[in-house]
Amino acid sequence: MKELGEYFKTTRIKNGVSLEEAAEDLDVSTSLLENIESGNERAFEDVYKLKEYIRSYAKYLGLKPEEVQEEFNEFLFEKTSKISLDDIKEAKMRQEAKEEKKIKSPYTKVYKEKFNFFPLIIAFVVIIFVSLIIYIVVINMDKEPVRENELKSIGIVKEEIL
Repeated sequence: MKELGEYFKTTRIKNGVSLEEAAEDLDVSTSLLENIESGNERAFEDVYKLKEYIRSYAKYLGLKPEEVQEEFNEFLFEKTSKISLDDIKEAKMRQEAKEEKKIKSPYTKVYKEKFNFFPLIIAFVVIIFVSLIIYIVVINMDKEPVRENELKSIGIVKEEIL
């Protein structure tokens, strides 16, 4: 990373661009460019953002961004391949311990969601209503149709006058 930073610095100076001017043109802080040029990758929390900064800085300086990015990727691979599994496990355990030490407050407590009975009640009412309608239809299907003569005899239908 230091070699890449030095390459950026010499190219910038060779182009006659000050650090402040480059920072203003790229819309970043001068300290960010200083950290890139000094090879201080620890100043960046996110490697992907650092990668984007390096790519845009390379474009700005007139370098081939693909080649610069390739060199940065090799640096990352070399750096990450040296991390042992024990170091990874230890970092994971520290992270878990940090999670356990967090202050628990009743205001931040996550409550279980209560079961919502409303849809269940609506479904039950609909089922009862549909069952009642089916029952009424079935009962009325079994009956014979009322005949006109029977209706006349009980006086419901009046005879037509000719």
